[in-house]
Amino acid sequence: MNPLLPDPQPTLEHAEPVLCVTSVADTIKYWQHALGFPNQWVWGDPPTHGGVSWNGVAGIQFSQNAERAKASAGNWVWIRVKYIDELYKLHQRLKADIDEPLTKRDWGMDEYVIKDNNGYYIVFLGNSAVREKSCSLPDSVIVVERKPTNEEFIALHHSVGWTGSINLDHLDNHLSAPTFSIVAIDTKTNDMIGCAMVISDNSSFYYIKDVMVKKEWQKMRVGTALMTTISKWLDKNGIKKSLVGLYTGENLEPFYAQFGFSKAFGMVKRM
Repeated sequence: MNPLLPDPQPTLEHAEPVLCVTSVADTIKYWQHALGFPNQWVWGDPPTHGGVSWNGVAGIQFSQNAERAKASAGNWVWIRVKYIDELYKLHQRLKADIDEPLTKRDWGMDEYVIKDNNGYYIVFLGNSAVREKSCSLPDSVIVVERKPTNEEFIALHHSVGWTGSINLDHLDNHLSAPTFSIVAIDTKTNDMIGCAMVISDNSSFYYIKDVMVKKEWQKMRVGTALMTTISKWLDKNGIKKSLVGLYTGENLEPFYAQFGFSKAFGMVKRM
C-alpha cells in the first residue's frame, strides 16, 4: 500500500517505452520478422509513428526522428518473458542479431540480448526451464520428520534469498502451524540443509510450503528427497478427494511436475 495515495488507490496496468527510430516502417518490419512480435499499428502515410505488441501485453512504440535515433543508439530495453527458452529458440530460427546468448546471470535470472536494426539492445529475461543435471543424493543426507528450529529456518531463508518474506515476530506461529514438517540433515556435520512443510485443514486441502534447500546443497537431489517424503506422507495420510496445492516459479514447474503437479489458475495478495 502507498500511504501517499488516497483510497481507492490507482493501479498501473501497462507501460510502453517510445524509441526514436530512423524509419518506423523498417523498424516494425524488423520487430515482426526478426523478433516475432505478432501485432503492429502505424500512424501516418508514410508512417511517422507506430508500434508492435505481443498479444497486447508487451508493447514498444516507435517515433520517426533520425537525429534522436542516432543519439539514442546503444540504449537498452528490458522485457520480462515467461518460457524464455522457447522465445530464444524462436529468435535463433528467425536469425535475429543475438548480441549475447542465453545465460544465467549472477542475480539468478536467465537473459539474452538482441541488437535491433536501430542499434538498441533488447534484453529478454526470465527463468529458464532447462535445469542443470543433478548428481545423486549424498549418502550423508537423511530426511527426518521434525520442524526446523527458529535459527535453522532463518539461516535457510538467508541461504535461498527469501529474507524479505519472513516475519520474525510471528516465527513461532509459522513453525508450529504445519501438519507435517520434515528437514534434511547432513549427518557428517549434523547441519540442517533443507526443509519442507504441509499445512492442512484436515478435511479437503493440503498446502505444501517452505520447500527450501541451502544454496551449496542444491543440484544434489536434496529437494527431490524432501518432495518424495512429502508425497509418500500425502499418499498415506491424505484424505480422499482433497486438493493439494503449492506456489512456484515457472523455472521449477518441471521439478514439481514429476510429483504429479500441474499448472492451475490462482490469485494471490501480499500483505
